[in-house]
Amino acid sequence: MGQLVYSTIASLDGYVADAEGSFEWGAPDAEVHAFVNDLERPIGTYLYGRRMYEVMVAWEDMELEGEPPVMRDYAEIWRAAEKVVYSRTLTEPASAGTRIEPDFEPRAVAAMKAAAERDLSIGGPGLAAQALAADLVDECHLFLAPIVVGGGTASLPDSVRLELELRDERRFGNGMVHLHYRRRRG
Repeated sequence: MGQLVYSTIASLDGYVADAEGSFEWGAPDAEVHAFVNDLERPIGTYLYGRRMYEVMVAWEDMELEGEPPVMRDYAEIWRAAEKVVYSRTLTEPASAGTRIEPDFEPRAVAAMKAAAERDLSIGGPGLAAQALAADLVDECHLFLAPIVVGGGTASLPDSVRLELELRDERRFGNGMVHLHYRRRRG
């Protein structure tokens, strides 16, 4: 059985993108990127909403010659994983190993988790909110950037209460902090 993992980079005040839609302030440096790569290595399937997929699909055919090794490593990890994109507007995937589903169905995701040999990752705060509300997320990896942006797209939903257990924490040289939480059940 696979675990469903929500990972995100957010501002200290909890936003994945600022009021203008920018998330450049959260770009990981080499140290953080290498750490993220190691977290992503066990992922066998990525679950995305359309907007997150449109951001991430750049890794499919990104020119990596001359790029740092951490970027080449991540591209290999991303390309090797299966992807499920929840969208009513996309009709064809723009990446290999990708299927489009019109709706996020909690029972179908629970069945995917039960049948998975590797972990699954859910990307994007909107889709993650649905999975959190359906009690499907097992772990959260929050990377907090040393910036307050004052508003934008929230990393976690307002309407969900979660009991979490802190499993690990790490500080990085660039001021970013990683917090690893596991969902406390029963």
